[in-house]
Amino acid sequence: MGERIVNALTIDVEDYFQVSALAPHFPRAEWEQVPCRVERNVNLILQLLDDHDARATFFVLGWVAERYPELVRLIVAQGHEIASHGYEHERASAQPRDRFLADIALAKAVLEDIGGESVAGYRAPSFSIGKANPWAHDCIAEAGYAYSSSVYPVRHDHYGMPDAPRFPYRLESGLLEVPVTTMRWMGRNWPAGGGGYFRLLPYAVSRWQIAKVNRDDARAAMFYFHPWEIDPEQPRVSRASMKTRFRHYVNLERTEGRLRCLLRDFAWGRADRVFADL
Repeated sequence: MGERIVNALTIDVEDYFQVSALAPHFPRAEWEQVPCRVERNVNLILQLLDDHDARATFFVLGWVAERYPELVRLIVAQGHEIASHGYEHERASAQPRDRFLADIALAKAVLEDIGGESVAGYRAPSFSIGKANPWAHDCIAEAGYAYSSSVYPVRHDHYGMPDAPRFPYRLESGLLEVPVTTMRWMGRNWPAGGGGYFRLLPYAVSRWQIAKVNRDDARAAMFYFHPWEIDPEQPRVSRASMKTRFRHYVNLERTEGRLRCLLRDFAWGRADRVFADL
């Protein structure tokens, strides 16, 4: 039997009120007044990773890092990678080029100043890089990042570029794009890299998909989730649409247990090391 493939485990560090779907209910100007739960949730994730001797990449919002600098330093001290999720959690597709570049450059500077290490990776909020804004990849390279994980090769009502390569590829700028993992089945790409699908579908589906990619494609998976997804006690927004409430709240109470299974069933590492040879 061959050596087990090490997959990349990534966490998009944002709080529940910064999720794009809930943006209408939490205006940016009011963020300072909203109770934060991100510190509690990231500390729990760090404990889970330690329990399973796993390493991960944390794509941290600059806004969060400035308010919880000790959390960033703790992530680094425990051997995990700090990467950037931008500063304001605004979709790349909703910004002009100059503002997007300023946002991701600021986030990189903030994270490097706090964490004391170079930041190589970036992930756009809501995987908001696609055919409509290919210039965003050029900005990421210009800002000094080595890799991006901002493309999801699926069809979705809020994001996705289904005809993008399924596995890491280099752009003309030299930037490495590492898409979130999909599984090829019945002639199309199916989400296999976590997020809401990990909560909404039975754990056996994710286990089968990742195992299939590791076995049939002989590739490492790029998996992601959010700290708020392990927090069933977070405040509920009753005025949000039924679809938003379904996507955001279903199975929150089951996610921690599923993560324990995921950490047990597969080998996990930092994205910068899993894809270092590409």
